[in-house]
Amino acid sequence: LQNFILKLFLRAIRLSGQSPVHSAADGGQADCLTLLIQKGYDVNALLEKHISENYDDMRKTALFFAVSNGDVTCSELLLAAGARTDLDPLRCILVAVRAERYALVQLLLSYGAEVNCYFRVISNTVFPTALQYCLRDQVMLRLLLNSGYQAYKCFQCCHGNSEEMESTWADLHNQVYQIYCQPKIISVRTASILSVVDNSLSLPTNLDF
Repeated sequence: LQNFILKLFLRAIRLSGQSPVHSAADGGQADCLTLLIQKGYDVNALLEKHISENYDDMRKTALFFAVSNGDVTCSELLLAAGARTDLDPLRCILVAVRAERYALVQLLLSYGAEVNCYFRVISNTVFPTALQYCLRDQVMLRLLLNSGYQAYKCFQCCHGNSEEMESTWADLHNQVYQIYCQPKIISVRTASILSVVDNSLSLPTNLDF
């Protein structure tokens, strides 16, 4: 009977579309979360699609709930139990950066969160996302830079995937290099253009009024 009840309970969880871990993290119930972790509940369980779509950020993990609530205690419990930081479309670290949660950012980084991540669900731009969230926050920016943030990617903003971005940047660099290595060609072309402009602007001297 106990096994039967357990199977029914697990089936009810699947049908509900979310795990008790999600509920505990969302409610900030650290004691309940600790108990669930001790009982072997999966800290990386994902919300079902029909539940996730109810949120604008399309969150999926219990860690996302804890981070978005600014709950350091529940976040640390989940991370210590093996919660991953890269399962949500909008990474947890970006949520913490945008909310100016310094302690959470440090905590996530200490558990291996990728500082150079992008949010590319609504756009294929690969401009560093975290930078957009902390342009006016020197403390947060310093924290990210000290953690290996690649600020130089701000100058490689192209659309498409990362491979396309790198190749496009290389092509642009080569084009500029070739132009500046051929000053004579530039001078001739410039002189020709100026000559045409000068001729078009010169007025005839034999006009009858």
